[in-house]
Amino acid sequence: MVQVPSKPLTLEEFLQLPETKPPSEYINGQIIQKPMLQGKHSKLQGRLVTVINDISEKQQIALALPELRCTFSGRSIIPDVAVFTWNRIPLDEDGDIANVFPSHPDWTIEILSPEQSFTRVTNNILHCLNAGCQMGWLIVPEEKSVLAYPAGKQPILFQEPEDLLPTPEFILDLKLSLGELFGWLKPGNI
Repeated sequence: MVQVPSKPLTLEEFLQLPETKPPSEYINGQIIQKPMLQGKHSKLQGRLVTVINDISEKQQIALALPELRCTFSGRSIIPDVAVFTWNRIPLDEDGDIANVFPSHPDWTIEILSPEQSFTRVTNNILHCLNAGCQMGWLIVPEEKSVLAYPAGKQPILFQEPEDLLPTPEFILDLKLSLGELFGWLKPGNI
């Protein structure tokens, strides 16, 4: 849902507003509320965070975080999964992970919900890539497809179960086929 305030808000004013449920993003002066998560979306998101972190967190390569607000280049967006390389994770004064992430993710993953605008979600991925993100994925559960956006290259559409999905260079150990990804939607399939 797009909310157009009576008086245009700045990014700073938007960030002072109370959080909404589901959360809202600030894009080009508009407040856009994300849709409520549904089953397929939740399952894919949760499993992706776990699988990515199983490979990257212990080795201190990267950290995958679900529904993390990332504020950069005039926008405040919430990718379904935001992956930050280890050296780019913001820390607070105690050396703990910070609450505020004022930067683009290194890998942004979006899962298209049925009521979401394909163009709006793609625009967020492109915004991340333009800011320095290394890879974007747009997962489309209804079509069992993934559009991968490698930085500086043409997007690549993956539709066949045996297709191996590309990953950013910092996590080449992750080998995931399209069939494995969508196989997670079967209850009990891990």
